[in-house]
Amino acid sequence: MKNKKNSSKLIIVTLLILILTTGCTKTLVDKNKKAVINKKTGQNLTENILCKPTDKKTIEQYKKNKVDVDKLPDCKDIKINSGKYEGLWTTVLVKPLAYFILQLGNLTKNYALALILITIIIRLICFPFTKKTAMQSELMKKAQPEMKRIQKKYEGKQDEQSMMKQSQEMMMVYKKYNISPMSGCLFSFIQLPLFIAFYEAVQRFPAIFEDSFLGLQLGTTPSVGITSATFYVYIILMIFIALTTFYSFKMNMSGQTLDPAMKKMPIYMSIMIIVTAFFMPSALCIYWIFNNLCTIIQNILVKKDLKQ
Repeated sequence: MKNKKNSSKLIIVTLLILILTTGCTKTLVDKNKKAVINKKTGQNLTENILCKPTDKKTIEQYKKNKVDVDKLPDCKDIKINSGKYEGLWTTVLVKPLAYFILQLGNLTKNYALALILITIIIRLICFPFTKKTAMQSELMKKAQPEMKRIQKKYEGKQDEQSMMKQSQEMMMVYKKYNISPMSGCLFSFIQLPLFIAFYEAVQRFPAIFEDSFLGLQLGTTPSVGITSATFYVYIILMIFIALTTFYSFKMNMSGQTLDPAMKKMPIYMSIMIIVTAFFMPSALCIYWIFNNLCTIIQNILVKKDLKQ
């Protein structure tokens, strides 16, 4: 148990180092210090892009605000180590992620499809870890009745001896159902950094944010997209985010003995994510939807596996 705790601390420290040494997205501002709006996407332009835009109006906007885009490589020619060193975060995560999205985008002729494929590939690579997490969740559901009996048995007892016995009995239940609370936590730890890396890849590589998919402008947020002629596709996008987010949370919590407040957690979490997604680039919303779908499919497979 001690080794697992130490491993978890090491993972957290490593992630913190990556985040603290990050090179981050910078918004392009004009001489009046106001954000420059991208005429193609309706969003703020990113100052520190890593490859050349293809849209002529976008190029003009950069040049007008003293960003020499002619010195940048074409996005189709980008390499993993293109540009100057900006810290471990950009070098280890953002650039390689964007590179593979761009390479797949060149093959599929669409960067949204490339992003979807990368999402699926990452989930397949991480499947051994995510499967452990899902299995632990299902095993916890099986152990819930016994855990509840132990909690009821020692309810109101705060003396040291009772608390120690309760802890020992809990550990026996964990052992009986082969539950390891720290097992399979790796993917949970990297979810947020991965999400931020996808965001930076979208914002800093014009080929991605200039592209479109099924009427969606990949660099445009639903908050801006609903004011466009294709507003309905952004509404459909938000509906998919709501459904997949709610269902994935619901699946993870189904079968557990929860108090009334916790039973409403999937609704609260879904609302929070929907509000956040409203201000995220559409490309990132697509990533979130397919990441949720991977989680749902995985949970279905794990449940079938445990029933056999």
